[in-house]
Amino acid sequence: MRPAKYMPTEDRRNEAVEAVIDLASARSPEDITTTAIAGRMKLSQGALFRHFPTKDAIWRDVMKWVSDRLFERIDKVAGAEDDPVAALEAMFMAHVAFVAEHPGVPRILMGQLQRAGATPAKQAAQALTSNYATRLRRILAAGKGVGALPAGLDEAAAATLFLGMVQGLVVQALISGDQAQMLDNAPRVFAIYRAGLLQDVNLTEDRG
Repeated sequence: MRPAKYMPTEDRRNEAVEAVIDLASARSPEDITTTAIAGRMKLSQGALFRHFPTKDAIWRDVMKWVSDRLFERIDKVAGAEDDPVAALEAMFMAHVAFVAEHPGVPRILMGQLQRAGATPAKQAAQALTSNYATRLRRILAAGKGVGALPAGLDEAAAATLFLGMVQGLVVQALISGDQAQMLDNAPRVFAIYRAGLLQDVNLTEDRG
């Protein structure tokens, strides 16, 4: 193997994370070996492990990359909107675009959430989903507070449905093999979600 060009440790770690993200777009994360990661980086396995003590450390950094990049994107677009419903739509479209650009991300996230035990990467995946839901509930609560959403809206259920819509688009894209399909379908899917949010129904009375 041709000697790899010297790079600072932080740059090598970032390169390894990007290699995993790229590999996951074409194969199951369970099948991504350190040999494959090193090969994508044009390094030996030994050189790879000079930057990561274990394979789990690689996955931990991958999850940190996903969390940091996704939240940076959705927080930016949501924060630019004064209307809570517009903020939710901006988040939804930004999330779908992020997944379309990095199709390996949903596979990585689901793979980590399904792992046995409490690995650092699994804990990071759980924190990502929890923090995302918290963001959604905060926006939904703000919408209720200003009268933009019905006072009886179930915030937890609405947040769950939001995340389920993203997952549904991901599954359809995997079935069709067409990532662009997500971007085409996202506006129509959110339009139905918006209509449901804005229905002036008293859900509290319905439960009573």
